[in-house]
Amino acid sequence: MSRKLLISVVVVSLCFLGLALAQEGKYPNKPIRLIVGYAPGGGSDIMGRLIGQQITDAMGQRVVVENKPGAAQNVAAEYFVKQPNDGYTLFMSSAALGINISLYPKINYDPVKDFAPVAIFATSPNLLLVHPSFPARSIAEFLAVVKKNPGKYNFSSSGSGSTQHLSGELLKLMINTDITHVPYKGTAPSMTGLASGEVDFTFCNIPAAQPLMAAGKVRAIGITSAKRSPLLPELPTMVEGGLPGFLTETWYGVLAPTGTPADVISALNTVIVKAVQKEDFRARLAQLGADPVAETPEYFRKFLLEEIERWSKVVKASKAKPE
Repeated sequence: MSRKLLISVVVVSLCFLGLALAQEGKYPNKPIRLIVGYAPGGGSDIMGRLIGQQITDAMGQRVVVENKPGAAQNVAAEYFVKQPNDGYTLFMSSAALGINISLYPKINYDPVKDFAPVAIFATSPNLLLVHPSFPARSIAEFLAVVKKNPGKYNFSSSGSGSTQHLSGELLKLMINTDITHVPYKGTAPSMTGLASGEVDFTFCNIPAAQPLMAAGKVRAIGITSAKRSPLLPELPTMVEGGLPGFLTETWYGVLAPTGTPADVISALNTVIVKAVQKEDFRARLAQLGADPVAETPEYFRKFLLEEIERWSKVVKASKAKPE
């Protein structure tokens, strides 16, 4: 090999080495895992895959969703906090992160100390749904009927500690009336229970409720958000119906392990906020009955602390227990 050719080979090799070293220090340079605490097909899983695709598209590295269902996402959370804080393992959370600390006697993680909020990107309200035979067609009529007959009516939920369950417990506290909670193992069985007449009413998200609403098997009379939904503009909020302060929404957000580098969290937050501002992403959220949120990690941390405080009061007052 000639001296000139040898020099050229060395120069090219050094260039490739420099490029490799530069890429090694750039985040992300390998696939990212997104831990979801529920089974495939549920709300958190759908939202996780939606935001995961946005991160993939923006950062050029695949986001791999790992489903670890069990104990209202406690199984996934306990697994997650043991993972490296290098930004390559993220957590897709729902409102359970703010509920479980007061609902369960013991959990092996701290939702504040062990998690670094990245971005909350959506909130989703529940509907107040009744069986078609229920003798009320408005929130005011519903409240009057239930208060007049303490102990007569019951409500279903997707499981103890869910926002559906605690929405019912909050209702009981606000109107000071006895109502029986009937927990089911999931949203679908809970809705089937309502449609079949096994229970009198329930709280449920819009996507899961719409097919049965369209079939006339359940009837919506209120929504638990601060404002009316564009999908159901004729449906009043619980506040409009006579329950000031009745706001119960689940939420969806991405978190990292505590100690994750600040620049990594900032980069991920920027990607998620930009995704939420895209019209096609917002339209997809609307189809799922969710409202977009584009905020900072600091906002998410403050929001989580408020959620923990709010739900702890409901859990304590209602003496709600996990299944």
